[in-house]
Amino acid sequence: MTSTIRATRVCFQLQIAPELLDEYVARHTPVWPEMLAEIAASGRRNYSLFLGDGGQLIGYYETDDDEAAQRYLAGSEVATRWEAEMSRFFVGLDGRPDQAATPLTEIFHLHDQLTAAHAAVSDNESTAS
Repeated sequence: MTSTIRATRVCFQLQIAPELLDEYVARHTPVWPEMLAEIAASGRRNYSLFLGDGGQLIGYYETDDDEAAQRYLAGSEVATRWEAEMSRFFVGLDGRPDQAATPLTEIFHLHDQLTAAHAAVSDNESTAS
């Protein structure tokens, strides 16, 4: 039986204070093992952070239920401690970094478009027969 749950891809943007970049990177090399476990337990997977010029931070993860993942982390003592320690690194952020980040709108995903294109070809072949 095939699962009908479609993973949600979440991408977000934050701004790190430029003077704190080295420390921010050091704090993620490595992340606390108990925080890693909480991220995984929340249902987030394929989680990555990318650092751009001037402290621009782009994050990405996949989840089957982002609202449930956010609720889980909001109630986690470990995540609360981690986010409290991380909050000082960010510019112009109101609230916890894990919940106040600016989400980005996905406009293209290769697999989705290939699947749609394949389905359209199959539909056209079925109609032509």
